[in-house]
Amino acid sequence: MSLLVHTFVLAPDGTMDLLEDPPCGRDLAGFERSRTTLWGSAAMRALGARFFPLLAGDDLRVQPEELAEFLAECDAVRPHLAALAAHSGYTEEYVTARFDNIAAAARRAREVGGGVLVW
Repeated sequence: MSLLVHTFVLAPDGTMDLLEDPPCGRDLAGFERSRTTLWGSAAMRALGARFFPLLAGDDLRVQPEELAEFLAECDAVRPHLAALAAHSGYTEEYVTARFDNIAAAARRAREVGGGVLVW
C-alpha cells in the first residue's frame, strides 16, 4: 500500500471535501512503511517536527488553522532530506519527491483555505 497526500476543504457540515488529485503521481507520499521509517522516525522527531511524526500512529490531518505551522515545519525539514533519506534507507530522490508532493499539497491548501490529509 502507498500513502497518499490530498488537499481538502471543509464543507459547511464540517466534512472534508478532497480536491482533485494532481497529475502524474503527485499525490504519492511514500510506501506504507514510510510512516515509521521516514515520517515518524526518530530522525524526524530529532528535528523537532510535530506534524510528520503523527504518521507513525495514524493519518495526518493538518487543519486549515494549523497550515502556517505545518508549512513552517516543511521549511525547517527540507534542508535535512538527505539525512532523513540516509536514516530511512530510501534514496534522497525518493524522499525529496514524496516530501515535495506533501509540501505542494500544503501550498494548494493555503491558496484555497483548506488543509492537508496524508493517509
